[in-house]
Amino acid sequence: MRTGPGLVLLALAACHGGAASSTLPLRDACAAAQHWDGAACRPRGEAAAMIARGKEALRKDADVEAAQAALDAAERDGGPRDHASNVLLWQQRGIAAAYVDDDAAAAAAFDMLLALDPSHILSYRLSTKATFVFEDVRRRLAQRGSPSIDVRWRLGQKVGERIPLDLEVVADPKQFLRRATLFVRARGEPRWRAADVALPQALQGRQTRQARLELPPVAADRPVSLELYLRAYDDRGNEVLAWADPAQPREIPLRYDPPPPWYRKPWVWIAGGSAVAAATAAVVYALTLAPPDRVPGSVTVE
Repeated sequence: MRTGPGLVLLALAACHGGAASSTLPLRDACAAAQHWDGAACRPRGEAAAMIARGKEALRKDADVEAAQAALDAAERDGGPRDHASNVLLWQQRGIAAAYVDDDAAAAAAFDMLLALDPSHILSYRLSTKATFVFEDVRRRLAQRGSPSIDVRWRLGQKVGERIPLDLEVVADPKQFLRRATLFVRARGEPRWRAADVALPQALQGRQTRQARLELPPVAADRPVSLELYLRAYDDRGNEVLAWADPAQPREIPLRYDPPPPWYRKPWVWIAGGSAVAAATAAVVYALTLAPPDRVPGSVTVE
């Protein structure tokens, strides 16, 4: 796959707006310790370190006050959080609140935790103060559903052709899915490329949130697979949903149809037919239309 500046994603009309298509250029993906601020890759900040301090305060000293202070600072001043740090923040917030019998705050934190990671479980070694609240929230959320994004494509994609994708916000009960980044590369390439997409928002009377994306053609001389994963963000840039991941990306197989041999290409037959026609015309001209090289006649001398 070409990974130069000319490689682009075409964002076609979202179903709720019908706007004209626009072009989104692919950029180099940021490193793991960075985030994209809309113009460049920037350091993530101190959120992960602050959350780690809060977790350690709870684990080692059961110091809820110190833990909550570190977690508050991480949420307020730590900068945009990656998905793992975001999950850990709300897990520790819930545990800290449960330890001081603030069940309402613990339930709210666990509610956010399970929105970020619906399959999350708490360690059985934790106090029942935390696990009882957590399990109660889990039971209630099973009926509400979890945030979900789906990315689909049709089968039978080919090398050298554009690759349409359908992106749908299936569910967003927390209403925090604002934008996403789609990461793509051909299998075997060392680096990911990224395209930033504004997620379609629900409008009054419409629940469906869909958009059409289009990847540019992949240049290759053999079958390839296009790997991709996606991250979605809230309005503060925190990762709130992970669809696949770099270690286990989704794949779009691309079939390779080799070009026909040169002697089967249309221009060969056109050129050949023209040459035959020209030769035939020359023969016909020579036999029927060309003037003779001798003219019959006689000369009389007196």
